[in-house]
Formats: sequence, C-alpha cells, structure tokens
Amino acid sequence: MVVKDWVWLILLGLAGFLLGGVYVTWKSSRMFAFVLLAGAILAAAGAVTWMI
Repeated sequence: MVVKDWVWLILLGLAGFLLGGVYVTWKSSRMFAFVLLAGAILAAAGAVTWMI
C-alpha cells in the first residue's frame, strides 16, 4: 500500500485522540476543549475528504 492510503486512517485516529482530549478537559478548561474540538472536527473532515 502507498502512504497516501494510510493518511485518512491517521487523520481519523488523530480526530479520536483529540475527542478524547475534549472529554478529559471539558470540566477543567472549556476554552481549551473547544480548541481541541475544532481540531477534531477538522481532522475528521479531512479524513472523510481524503477517503472520497
């Protein structure tokens, strides 16, 4: 497989990792959680776009 075939999987994993960070930081720092959420949304959108 070519490296290009793995990019969407890496982006999806990054989105999951960032969503875990949102879950952990939600009670202590909402602003940072929103920043992580924005990154997770961008990573997930990038993964979906890459798959298409």
